[in-house]
Amino acid sequence: MNHATSEMNDTVSAIYFKLREMAASFAFKPGERINESSLSRDLGASRTPLREALNRLVAEGFVEFRAGRGFFCRTLSDKRIIHLYQARMAIECEAVRQAAMHAKPAELEAIDASLDLSADEYSNCTNPIRLMELDEAFHLQLAGLSGNPELLRMLETIYDKIRFVRTADLRRLQAAGRTTTERHRAVLDIVRTGDGAAASAAMRDHIEHRAKHASEAVRLAFADLYAPQEELT
Repeated sequence: MNHATSEMNDTVSAIYFKLREMAASFAFKPGERINESSLSRDLGASRTPLREALNRLVAEGFVEFRAGRGFFCRTLSDKRIIHLYQARMAIECEAVRQAAMHAKPAELEAIDASLDLSADEYSNCTNPIRLMELDEAFHLQLAGLSGNPELLRMLETIYDKIRFVRTADLRRLQAAGRTTTERHRAVLDIVRTGDGAAASAAMRDHIEHRAKHASEAVRLAFADLYAPQEELT
């Protein structure tokens, strides 16, 4: 690989990660056409690496390409979010099954210690973004013990796609005083037994508990996206 090619790849990667963050947080409104000229100016990037980065996001499902019309932000709908929750469930249930069978006691103790350290903050957190970070940290740590990096990578992508909606959901739970680490600890206790099937079932129950509220979470997410603009009009 020559120097010019390496520089181009680095540029595309930098733009890609910035755009991925923007797409995950719905900096572009759902279904909105992405203005490439404006985006190119804002990011100080030429159109070629910008398009390469956008095409990567199309492949990952963060952005849609419509022939003759250009790039659009992904839509936000009950159906899409439910599909993502179903994908999350399939990945996490398998990951935790593998973790139960292969994780070392010291690795599980490390996660338990993390839950102890974060318990008070998790229960009393008033920042939904921080609450999301704490919640995801547990799930990704546990999935990492599966020993399968592909499962972990897929799960990280799923989380990026549902993070905005899950943040809205966690904000509602926090306001109701219902955010604790007890469900996480219950899953971890079953993983400790080494029973992969039981661990998978526990994780399925945990995720289904929140998936039932996916439609309400989508409505809250829409309110977060559009209420500020409505209040200004």
